[in-house]
Amino acid sequence: MSGEDLRLVGEDIMTVEFGWPIGMPTCRPMGGGLHEVRTNLANNRISRVFFYVDRLGRMVLLHGVIKKTNATRPADLQQARRNKGIHERGSR
Repeated sequence: MSGEDLRLVGEDIMTVEFGWPIGMPTCRPMGGGLHEVRTNLANNRISRVFFYVDRLGRMVLLHGVIKKTNATRPADLQQARRNKGIHERGSR
């Protein structure tokens, strides 16, 4: 990712973190406690960073992708869910 892309994604993550709860177009629930931060990038690309809010109220970033389509790949959601389970088991 370019420095500009990183800056934009970071700004949107910070917006969600400090403005929680926040809705579309920046943040969207994905089910099962998962949410995504959506950032529009140059060249019709979209960054999606999946996260959940843990029992201590922390925003835990789980998985991120850059894509050119609106559909979320099932494999990316599965990866985020696996990472959520790993984090939940390790933070007891």
